[in-house]
Amino acid sequence: MGTLVGVIVVSVIFVILILLLTLTQTKKAYDYKHTIDPLPDENNNGREKSETK
Repeated sequence: MGTLVGVIVVSVIFVILILLLTLTQTKKAYDYKHTIDPLPDENNNGREKSETK
């Protein structure tokens, strides 16, 4: 029985460690600030289209 208890204790510690690592990485992912490129100016788009025709 001693071996069974040891395996269970090690398994529970392993599961808790994996859970903590997962929560830490998820928090880091949510803290990351994504950036996007600004939309092109409508006036500039109109000029480019008229110049190419």
